[in-house]
Amino acid sequence: MASKNSRSGSGAEIKANSGAGGLLETVRTVVYAVLFAVVVRTFMFEPFNIPSGSMIPTLLVGDYLFVSKYAYGYSKHSLPFSPPLFKGRVFGSEPERGDVAVFKLPRDNKTDYIKRIIGLPGDRIQVITGILHINGEPVKRRRIGDFPGELPGQRASIQYQEVLPGGRIHQIIETAGDFGPLDNTQTYMVPKGHYFAMGDNRDSSLDSRVQNQVGFVPAENLVGRAEFLFFSTNGTARIWEIWKWPGSIRYDRLFNGIE
Repeated sequence: MASKNSRSGSGAEIKANSGAGGLLETVRTVVYAVLFAVVVRTFMFEPFNIPSGSMIPTLLVGDYLFVSKYAYGYSKHSLPFSPPLFKGRVFGSEPERGDVAVFKLPRDNKTDYIKRIIGLPGDRIQVITGILHINGEPVKRRRIGDFPGELPGQRASIQYQEVLPGGRIHQIIETAGDFGPLDNTQTYMVPKGHYFAMGDNRDSSLDSRVQNQVGFVPAENLVGRAEFLFFSTNGTARIWEIWKWPGSIRYDRLFNGIE
């Protein structure tokens, strides 16, 4: 009988130890997963979503995208909460004209903005009657099919294909034609170590044209380059309306690259 009780107790002890080991292994796995996610988010790719229409037609409200953190190197703004551990950029590289980039708003160094890099250090930028001018030369644009309003009753916007110096092609829209409040501007001289950013929705974008709100973007404020969409929803389904989810997804935008 003693021998039987001993074996029973031994078996119970082994089972208890297995349970503790399993819990420890689960915790270890979770910790590794969190660390991996932090490393990926900090040094490789960070997800963002688009809450406004300033980058229509390239990016729509409800788009979700990945931004490459390594594209321009790393600054303090590459890290969560932008800790002042160092100045400037490490492994830095220059953005190319036409890149769609995420940056920290220079006014507060906290708010994430996404715009297109139009002007490089030393450039002269001006908008004259809706036409972008870079270093005194008008940028070529060609009118294409109008961009339809996304909401019922919303009128279509005039859409153009714009060709930047260097050959980068992208699309823009003009909701107020060529007579919006930012369609005629002063000449902006882009300082060394700074960039000039504009939204593709030219009449509905708070960008570098508004110097007291956005202004020139310091190189240090660049977070990364927008690479591709991984999800997009038109917003017609609330989070609890599961039955509407399939109809709210913009399937034609999933996994599209960002030009």
